[in-house]
Amino acid sequence: MEYTVIISIVAAVSGIILGWMGRTRTLKQDVAQEASADGMLRADVGYIKHGIDDVRSEQRQQGKKFDLLSERVTRVEESAKQAHKRLDDLQIK
Repeated sequence: MEYTVIISIVAAVSGIILGWMGRTRTLKQDVAQEASADGMLRADVGYIKHGIDDVRSEQRQQGKKFDLLSERVTRVEESAKQAHKRLDDLQIK
């Protein structure tokens, strides 16, 4: 009977130890997976930030080009207006 009690106690203790070791291993794996997912998420966010910066830069450049083009169109309109006046003056004479 003593062997049965000793075997039961050893089995219970070894079960507890193996369960605790399994739990610890699972926790370590969970932490590693979360760290990996967090790292990938940070990399994705960094990539998105870089893309947004590129879009903003291109938008600024397009705004500058638009302003220059608008200025050139205004000059051309003024020149055309003066040319029409000169043509009108030539037709009157």
